[in-house]
Amino acid sequence: MISSASQPLAGNIPTDKPLILITNDDGVDAPGIRQLALWTAALGTVIVVAPERQHSGQSSAMTVAHPLRVCKRGITNGVQFWAVSGTPVDCVKLGIHAILGRRPDMLLAGINHGSNSGVNVIYSGTMGAVMEGCLCGIPSIGYSYHDHDESASLQACREVVETISPKVLASGLPSGICLNVNIPKCDKVKGIKIVRDARGYWTEGYEQYTDPMGQPFYWLTGSFVNTDPDNPDTDMYWSDRGYASVVPTRPDQSAPDQQETIARLIGI
Repeated sequence: MISSASQPLAGNIPTDKPLILITNDDGVDAPGIRQLALWTAALGTVIVVAPERQHSGQSSAMTVAHPLRVCKRGITNGVQFWAVSGTPVDCVKLGIHAILGRRPDMLLAGINHGSNSGVNVIYSGTMGAVMEGCLCGIPSIGYSYHDHDESASLQACREVVETISPKVLASGLPSGICLNVNIPKCDKVKGIKIVRDARGYWTEGYEQYTDPMGQPFYWLTGSFVNTDPDNPDTDMYWSDRGYASVVPTRPDQSAPDQQETIARLIGI
């Protein structure tokens, strides 16, 4: 058991400058997290703690049934890289309690290879990590680029990251609020818009195949249906027009404005 007196795995971390924890759901070797760490390094002490493999679509899943293992992957441009045999949320929890040894001044997740606009925020391992940071009282931001190709240039993200991250680090965020930032696939963004998630849903499909033992297996397919595509108050509206979007997001999914309605409905 790791006690509060244990030496953090990252060693003696300077206290004279901000401490920034970076994670993702694409894995510690993904180009997106490497770029994000590089662009953030000037802001303080940056430590990357990320899954050892791909964990997209894990939302806020955490590991409870088996142990977690940690492996230091090295230091690049002064940034320590650590791989964890768990989910993005595991990386945040273990990062704080075992690797850093204290709460960071800011948490960043990304750069995700693919959109986390609209309803994707519910499923996203990237945003699961961000919401975990928010629950811990850490100013937290998730960055996603609308291109699944890991060889794609991420330069369009740089201006957005270098605009938003320093301001959040300096000023913090309102209590209980984190940021979901999406950057469209482009050479240069036209600007940044503060909006809400687009409403919609996924039309799921499963392609069936047969393994060598004659047993069926299934591969998830599907597409997203945007139910308010013409609403200029949504992230997808602006990403379709070349703008980055920032959605203030809450981990609290309760609906207190509906308490009286539900009380009448069930007769309480």
